[in-house]
Amino acid sequence: QVRLVESGGGVVQAGDSLRLSCAASGPTISRYGMGWFRQAPGKERDFVAVINRNGGSTTYAESVKGRFTISRDNAKNTVSLQMNSLKPEDTAVYYCAAKFYVVPTTRSYDYWGQGTQVTVAS
Repeated sequence: QVRLVESGGGVVQAGDSLRLSCAASGPTISRYGMGWFRQAPGKERDFVAVINRNGGSTTYAESVKGRFTISRDNAKNTVSLQMNSLKPEDTAVYYCAAKFYVVPTTRSYDYWGQGTQVTVAS
């Protein structure tokens, strides 16, 4: 069982940067594809970015491409999401997720964190 805990959320101004972290406990995440998803009020949980097991391949939603960067440190069992040039439409609860071996962009992940709130003021 993988336990995921997100941190780093907060209230920022449009154009600011924020870095989210996801700390995993339990088995090493080196065998898991990892992803970040977000859910705005009244909307579905959407894919933001995913990274494969060794960090060699990443995929981003079009809305964040060029602004967000996902990375992982398997030795520290952590995954990060660097968010630059934040926009009000990035406001959401951000969730970290893990799926054994593969890395889909759908919500079909095995483990989820509790989420961290990101609010971007205009």
